[in-house]
Amino acid sequence: QVQLVESGGGLVQAGGSLRLSCAASSRSISTMGWYRQAPGKQRDLVATITTSSRTNYADSVKGRFTISIDTAKNTVYLQMNSLKSEDTAVYYCSAAAGSLTYWGRGTLVTVSS
Repeated sequence: QVQLVESGGGLVQAGGSLRLSCAASSRSISTMGWYRQAPGKQRDLVATITTSSRTNYADSVKGRFTISIDTAKNTVYLQMNSLKSEDTAVYYCSAAAGSLTYWGRGTLVTVSS
């Protein structure tokens, strides 16, 4: 069982920045990532990163968001710049360990226009 603890969400004005963090309780992780779910919508990929730092981004965040990982701390970060109102959502951390995927409880990001 892998537990994920997210932090860093909040309220920010459009054009501003936020940094999300997610700490995992286990080292047996191959990939970590961030997904988001806006009200009334499905949960969508934001970005993922492997323990070898291979990254994947949704087109909507490329050039604005940066995902990084600290394998010594089992922690993944999401630096979000140039935030837009459409980035408002609950952001969920994920971690893949073997054939299982674990999820955090989510952290709310609200971007005011």
